[in-house]
Amino acid sequence: MTVKEFMQKVTARNPHEPEFLQAVEEVVTSVWDVYESNPQFMEAKILERIVEPERMILFRVPWFNDKGETQVNKGFRVEFNSAIGPYKGGLRFHPSVNLSIMKFLGFEQIFKNSLTTLPMGGGKGGSDFDTKGKSDAEIMRFCQAFMSELFRHIGPNTDVPAGDIGVGGREIGYLFGMYKKLKNEFVGILTGKGLNWGGSLIRPEATGFGVVYFAQEMLKTINKNFEGKIVAVSGFGNVAWGAIQKVNDLGGKVVTLSGPDGYIYDKDGIKGDKVDYLLEMRASNRDVVQDYAEEYGVPFYPEKRPWEVTCDVALPCATQNELDEHDAENLVKNGCICITEGANMPCTPKAIEIFQKNKKLYSPGKAANAGGVSVSGLEMSQNSLRLKWTREEVDERLHNIMKAIHNQCVKYGTVDGYVDYVRGANIAGFLKVANAMLDQGIV
Repeated sequence: MTVKEFMQKVTARNPHEPEFLQAVEEVVTSVWDVYESNPQFMEAKILERIVEPERMILFRVPWFNDKGETQVNKGFRVEFNSAIGPYKGGLRFHPSVNLSIMKFLGFEQIFKNSLTTLPMGGGKGGSDFDTKGKSDAEIMRFCQAFMSELFRHIGPNTDVPAGDIGVGGREIGYLFGMYKKLKNEFVGILTGKGLNWGGSLIRPEATGFGVVYFAQEMLKTINKNFEGKIVAVSGFGNVAWGAIQKVNDLGGKVVTLSGPDGYIYDKDGIKGDKVDYLLEMRASNRDVVQDYAEEYGVPFYPEKRPWEVTCDVALPCATQNELDEHDAENLVKNGCICITEGANMPCTPKAIEIFQKNKKLYSPGKAANAGGVSVSGLEMSQNSLRLKWTREEVDERLHNIMKAIHNQCVKYGTVDGYVDYVRGANIAGFLKVANAMLDQGIV
């Protein structure tokens, strides 16, 4: 069988799921030679099994808005693979959520979690509910309705969800409160919890911190660092917020943010009170970045993306497929040396092809943005031990995890002196999961 024949079979079984098929093709293409050279994997049909979720839960979520009107949303939880630990992955509340996106994110999570060195399987969930424009009371009622179904499928040793787009500390609190009421137990069933009730320090910043730690390791391979570097960032959520803080700590200057409405350019750098203002922007539920431009008197470019800006490092931290081949060509032309994914699959396949063809430092989200789930795993450990580590302890553990992930990518991805981080991350993640599946038999 060839990669093409394999993908034809997967496509036939999963029609109309472009995001999921895109994620599968990237992994399969990267690991195919390893798969073929290990007959025990082929005999056990590891790849055929790994692209099928162990369980998919789809449910309705009826709730009342502030007018007393009944609303109905779709709920999802894709429990993809538990070979190396309980299912672990976020919940996303956004109108774009569908089964294809849930499966793509859950599939990516398998390998991302494998790379962290922590015992976590892969899963993802969420709803097409839109938090934008909703009152706190409406969000609370929706979260309670969502958890009233999800609670029966999760547990501290089974499936431990976290936050994602549209699910922050407020939503995690409402979800946890309902779970505790229904189950009459206080356990680490969700990560991203409040610091007063089982949460971990630096969890909100963790994905962004991890992205920058990973990019720093990439830059070291060409004897460079963040000192004095101009950095373009997309998004303005938790990932971008954390990344900006860490870039500033390491001596770089972030000059862009973006939202669904366009992007801003701040030549003086996003630092100090400007970083704190991102929290106000998110809390407003307006989901626009133009507010920053108006607050600080900087240029705003409506309905455009920041990848036309001259920069040394690009950190796409918004959403999937936000950076296409045109953007990639702009970055290459403008001398960008490092592109590190902060979001899940933000670069299209053609964009990645351009980066690799031009021998740019490029790393996929499954490696570079694993900091968030890593600290979620550390939160699980703290909950199990009934302990709380200091900010410095968590940050040091996160930094070491990101270094370890980078080392795995270099080990498996170096070809003729160039590090193919996509290949390295996929092979390293795949081998750990594949061997665990082999050890556990055909189940």
